[in-house]
Amino acid sequence: MSKGKFAALSAALAVLAWVDPALAQTAEPAAEAAAEVTLDTGDTAWMLISSVLVLLMTVPGLALFYGGLVRQKNVLTVLMQCLFATGMLSVLWVIAGYSLAFTEGNPFIGSLDRLMLSGIGPDTLSGTIPEMVFVMFQCTFAVITPALIIGGPADRMKFSAMMLFLGIWMIVVYVPVAHMVWGPGGYLGGEGVLDFAGGTVVHINAAVAGLVATLMVGKREGLGTENMAPHNLTLTMIGASLLWVGWFGFNAGSALTSGGLAGYAMINTHVATAAAVVAWALAEWITRGKPSLLGGASGAVAGLVAITPACGFVSVSGALVIGIAAGVICFWGCTGLKSMFGYDDALDVWGVHGLGGVVGAVLTGVFATSFVGGKSGLVDGNAAQVVTQVEGIVLTIVWSAVGSFVILKIVDMIVGLRVSQQVEREGLDLALHGETVVH
Repeated sequence: MSKGKFAALSAALAVLAWVDPALAQTAEPAAEAAAEVTLDTGDTAWMLISSVLVLLMTVPGLALFYGGLVRQKNVLTVLMQCLFATGMLSVLWVIAGYSLAFTEGNPFIGSLDRLMLSGIGPDTLSGTIPEMVFVMFQCTFAVITPALIIGGPADRMKFSAMMLFLGIWMIVVYVPVAHMVWGPGGYLGGEGVLDFAGGTVVHINAAVAGLVATLMVGKREGLGTENMAPHNLTLTMIGASLLWVGWFGFNAGSALTSGGLAGYAMINTHVATAAAVVAWALAEWITRGKPSLLGGASGAVAGLVAITPACGFVSVSGALVIGIAAGVICFWGCTGLKSMFGYDDALDVWGVHGLGGVVGAVLTGVFATSFVGGKSGLVDGNAAQVVTQVEGIVLTIVWSAVGSFVILKIVDMIVGLRVSQQVEREGLDLALHGETVVH
C-alpha cells in the first residue's frame, strides 16, 4: 500500500471513530493488515547490489590485499586460499549455516528449519526484501569472516589444514556468534549489544582465531634474519581500494533498506576510513620519519573495521573520532604491541581486525546516539552501554579462542597444521599447487 493510501485510510478511521467508535474498531484489523510489510523493490535492488559489493571484498579485494603482503613464493597460495574458501564456505552456508544462524532456536544457536534453504520461495520475505536476497547477503559475510583468518598463519600453514579449519570454524564458531548478535532471540542482541555490521561477529571473531592459529602454527622460518617484506604493494593497494569500495555494501547494506539509515552508515564508513588513513600515516611519519603506502592501506582497513559496529548508531563526528582512534591504536598494535609480545601475525590480522574491532565496539557504546536511531529504542552513549559492549567483546573473544583452539587441535591430528621446512623454504606455491609467479 502506498503512503498516500495508508494516510487516507488512517484519516477515514479517525472520522469513523468520531462518528461511531464501534465501526472504527471493526475497521482496525483491516487497517493493520493493509499496513503489513510488503516487498520493496528499492530495498531489494540495494541489497542485491550490496551483496555483490561484499563478495567483491573477498574476491578479489582481500585476496589481492593479502596476496601483495606475502613473499612472492607464496602469493598464489594466498589467492587460492581466498578463492577456494569462497566456494567452500558458500556451499556450507547454503547447506546449514544460514539456518543455524537466522532461524528461531535458542539464545545461542538456531534450528535446522531452513536446512538447504528449504521453505524459502521467490515470494518469501525477510522484512521488505526476498529472504533469498537476505540469504545471499549474509552468505558474503560468512565467506569473508573466515577468510580474514588466513592472514595470521600465512606463509607456513598447509592448504588442506587451512581449508578444513575454516570450514569447521564457520559452522562451530562464526554461526553461533552471528545468531547471538543478529539472529532471532540471540543472547547478545537480547542483552543490548550494539553491532550494526560485524565488529564482534566478523572482525574480533576472526582476529582471535587468526591469533590462535598464529600461535599454534608457530613463527615463520627465518623470521628476524630473512627479508619478510611484502612482495608487491601495488597488489595490496588495489586490494585495499576494493575493500574500501566494497565495504559500503558491508556497512550500508546492513541497514537492509535503501533509506536514510543506509545513507548515514555510508557517510560514516567513508569519514572514519578517511580519518584512519590520515591518522595512521601521520603516526608513522612522526615515529618513523616517512609515511608508507603500506601504512596508508593498513590505516584504511583499520578505519573500515572500527566503524563497522558503529556506522548505523553514531553521528558523523563520532565516526571521525572512531577513525582517528583506530588509525593510531592499530598502528601501535601492528608495531609496538606485536614487538612487545613477539608473536608472528604475518599479515597483522590481530593488530588491524582485532584491535580495530575492539576500538569500534567500545566506542559504539560511547558515541551511539538516538539522533541517528539505528535501532529501535536506542539511547545515547553511556557507561552502561559501554559495559554491555565490553561483555559482548569478552564473550566473543572467549568463544572464538576456545573454539579455534579445539578445532585446530583436531585438524592437527587429522592432516597436520604446518608444512615442512623444505616446503616453507621452497615456497608453498610450487610445492602445494604446482605453480609459481615468475617476474
